[in-house]
This record gives sequence, C-alpha cells and structure tokens, in this order.
Amino acid sequence: MSRTKRHWTKNQPASNLVTKRQKDDIKKSSAKEGSNEEVILADVRRLLATQNARDEDTGNADAKADPSSTPSTYVPPERFSEIEVKIVEQSSTGDGLGLSANLDHVYVVPFAIPGDVVQAKVVNYFAKDNYTSTDFLKVIEPSTRRDDSRARCPYFSRCSGCQFQMLSYEDQLAHKKTIIQRAYQNFSTLAPQFIPTIGETIGSPLQYSYRTKLTPHFDGPPGSQHRRGNRDGQDRKGFEQVPPIGFMLKGTRKIIDIEDCPIGTDAVRIGMKSERERVAKEIASYKRGATLLLRESTSRIERSRKDTEDSALTVPAKPEVDQPVNAEARLDIPPNQDEEGMIGIADPEYIESKFCITDSNATSTEYVDNFVFSNTAGAFFQNNNSILPSFTAYIRDHILPPASTDEIQPPKYLIDAYCGSGLFTVTLSSLFASSTGIDISPASIVSANQNAKANNISNATFMTADAPALFKEVNYPPMETVVVIDPPRKGCDDAFLQQLLGFGPRRVVYVSCNVHTQARDVSVLVDGRGDCKYDIESIRGFDFFPQTGHVEGIAILNRHMEAQQEPGGDEEEERETGGIMLN
Repeated sequence: MSRTKRHWTKNQPASNLVTKRQKDDIKKSSAKEGSNEEVILADVRRLLATQNARDEDTGNADAKADPSSTPSTYVPPERFSEIEVKIVEQSSTGDGLGLSANLDHVYVVPFAIPGDVVQAKVVNYFAKDNYTSTDFLKVIEPSTRRDDSRARCPYFSRCSGCQFQMLSYEDQLAHKKTIIQRAYQNFSTLAPQFIPTIGETIGSPLQYSYRTKLTPHFDGPPGSQHRRGNRDGQDRKGFEQVPPIGFMLKGTRKIIDIEDCPIGTDAVRIGMKSERERVAKEIASYKRGATLLLRESTSRIERSRKDTEDSALTVPAKPEVDQPVNAEARLDIPPNQDEEGMIGIADPEYIESKFCITDSNATSTEYVDNFVFSNTAGAFFQNNNSILPSFTAYIRDHILPPASTDEIQPPKYLIDAYCGSGLFTVTLSSLFASSTGIDISPASIVSANQNAKANNISNATFMTADAPALFKEVNYPPMETVVVIDPPRKGCDDAFLQQLLGFGPRRVVYVSCNVHTQARDVSVLVDGRGDCKYDIESIRGFDFFPQTGHVEGIAILNRHMEAQQEPGGDEEEERETGGIMLN
C-alpha cells in the first residue's frame, strides 16, 4: 500500500527525531483538551500499567519496565522499517494497540483491531511515553471479529475519516461504551463510586448515508503557501492540473482524491460529484486551496387528507423520481434524483425533497420529527439527522427529575447554554414555563429566534452572551431551573463552570461531542464549590458517527441535596484524590 513521502533520512534513528508537529502535539496535550495525542497517551499508560500488574501477579515484574519511570532499554526499530504487530487492545481513538516483544512498549496501528496480526511501518517514536506510531500496511492474520467485506468505501484504510468499517455494528457500539468508561477513568478526578454504570450506546438508525454535511478540500498549487506569494496575488502560480479533492491521508497532512463518500447522505454525495465537476471546470480561476461545503437541506410539503387517501405514495411532478431504494444496500449514487440533483421522498403524511447546498451563507433546513430548523448552511448543526429524533426524545424523557415523594417542585425553567440555532430550546420548550437560549454567536441567535417562531414556540427567548457573563441576565430561581450545555470539543472553560456552580441549577444536562473533556468538566461539577455539588444520575453514549471512533455523550447531573460531610472527611478526600489523572 502506497504512502506519502516523509522527508527524513531513511536510516536516521527514530529516537533522535522530533518534528515540529510532535512539539505542537506535546503543547496541546498539556492543555488537557482531550486531543487525540492526549487520549492515546492515556490508553498507552493504562495498557502498560495493566501489563505491569499482570507481571507482578505472575512473578515476572523484574523483567519488565515501569511505564511511569524513566524510558526503558527498549531499542526502537529504524524509522520507516516494517514490523509485525499483534494487536491486543483498541484505543479510544479507534487505533489498534500492540505490545513489543518484552511487553514494555506500545505500537499504535490505525485500522487494526484486537486479534489482528498486522504489518506496519514505523513512523514516530515517543521515547518518554513508551509508544511508537505506525502506518498500517496489511493484515497478516485477521481477528475473528474482522470482516473486510463489510467495508463499503474503496478508500477505507487510507482516508482518515473512518476507523471501523471492518467491524460489526454491535462491536462498534460496545467499543464506544468502553470509550466513555475510559474517559471517566482517565480524564476525571472522581473515585469510581461517584461514576454510575455507563449505559449502553444508542445506535444510529443509519450506519451509512447518514452525514448531512461534508467538507472536502484541496490544497493550493505548488508555491501557494509561500509568504511572498501570499503578499502579492500576482506572484501566485495557478493550477496546471486538477488537484486531489477529498480528505486527509491517515497520519499525514496530504489530501487524497475522494470521488464518493458512502457515509454522506444521498443528497450530499450527489453534491460532492457535481462540486468536483465544477471545480475541475473552474480550476484555472483558483490561486489557492479551498474547502467545499456540502450541506443537505430538506423541503417538506404536508399532504392533504384527500391526497393521503388517494395517493399515499405519489411523488409530485417536480422532481419526478422513483421511490428511494435502501441506501444501506448500495455504494452507487442513488437514481431517485432529477436533473438538478433533488431527491424526492414519499411519506404517507408529507412529501420531502432533499438537495445539497454549497453556499455557506445560504439557509439550510432540517426536520427533527415535526420540528423544523433553519440555519446558515456553514454554521454548526448536528450532522446525523437520522439519530436526532431518538437523541432529543432521550433528553426530553430524562431532563426532569424522576418522580419522587419529596416536597421539591419539579423545575419550571430551562437555560440552554451554547444554544446554537435552538435545537434543545425548541424541542424541550413544552416541558417548561419559560426557556432561555444563550449563545456567543449573534447569527445563531437570529436563527434560534426564527426557529422558535417557525415552530410556534411562545415561551422561549434568546440572547447573545459570552461565557463570563452567561448567567447575569437570567432571573430564574436556581432550584427550579435545568441547564443544558452542549459546548464545542474543547469543553467548558473554568470561568463558565464556576458561574454554573455559582448559579447552582437543580439539574444539569451535559451533551458533548468529546467525552474526554466532558469527563474533565463533570468532575468539576461533582467536586463542586461551597455548598453546591452535583451527583451524576446517568451517562450514556449516542452514536452520531458510525464507522468512526467518535461518540456523543449525555451526562445528567442532579444537585446534591443531602448534608455534606465536614472538609477532611472520607467523602471529601475521595472526591479530591480518587481519580486517575494525566500528568
């Protein structure tokens, strides 16, 4: 399997080379923001510690290195040499982990699963951290869980987008539960007794053809990155040929040409084909690289009762299409489209047309059950529409406290922090007397107000506010309020978490696309401040991105109502020292 060139001397010892990218990665990991490098390091340390404990149990500890001490006497293979690795564990990033012959060093191998014996190429040696990153070359002996016929993408094992196409979906969901478990072991400071059993991961109705947004890209022509050329547009060279348009080659910054992406929805895949054709025709006009937006949008027309009775499965004349076939059963571009790339879908209650938007300033529309959401196409909105009904229903079913016999009234108010275009404010508004959505982006607040109006929501207001001032304009009684937070991947900053603890709502629902930073932040809320602390009621994952190592986490927290022990008591000590922390 071919790989991009890496510019180092072939026989230079791997241990003497530290690239600028590695230095940047080390800086990132010190911030504890749940980066891939940080997550891999946590998994490596845990695997070596587990192996060391096994050695102690069997009396072989003297022959093994302590992963927390100075680097072992392990001698790394030469950079770019090929090695054979037995995979013993799956990392939380989706990579396979294998051990060296003397069990004191870890090899990180992409596209490999436990039980595989693979051939890999050595890339980077991290001596201090006792692991080596590699490129996957081929499977020598497959795991019993591997079935390469499941992979529906010809770019799988090269493109960095998917990691698990060779695994059954059942195995994918089980592993994503493990990812959440490890996140709370490695990134929170909580003792195990404060972390409830992680719920089973809720699967996506679609495992392919689910992504409503893709952003393929291409690099500029040779020399376009030079500062001199960037200062003077006349110095920039144009393209002599159409460059690769697609996504990153795994483990590199090189783009590989991707003609079709089977995890994209039908409309997005049609848009990808047409955008590639457009760029090829207009490539002479480009002087630099670009990122293409492919965003699905939906228009829906409700049927009248008579239409429902007389023609329950009739699609209107425009667009003229056949009934959509099962997208799960094919890789080819769907035939149920008109000449403009619109896809018609017939339902007994409505008729939908789906199409692809490529202008980031245009307006896209999505439906979640019977709620409608319009948004600026380039702005954030959840990218798997098929799972949104069950996702929002789960939050709706669990956002209020379980029925009890105590005298505390159920919450009547909702604060939706990081509200975006109002997904949670709108879908949860019927449960509350009043709801407030807050976001830093004025454009998102405009969309949120429009969406509330479109869904006939009269008890919701929206405001623009930055994190340091998020709760200043909210006058809800804390013990009658629920706060929903859905931050970006980096999680919440400390200023926001301290504000939240200062406000002290009755319940907190923490939604996260990065369960590692979620675990870090949840531990801050459980540790609390003053008399405000939280108990974790439940944690569960939702699989928004099948075939990948990503999982969405929902943690539901309830304000701790019992009398607290005096500082220095057992509970306080366990909260502060019981977790496993990264140094």
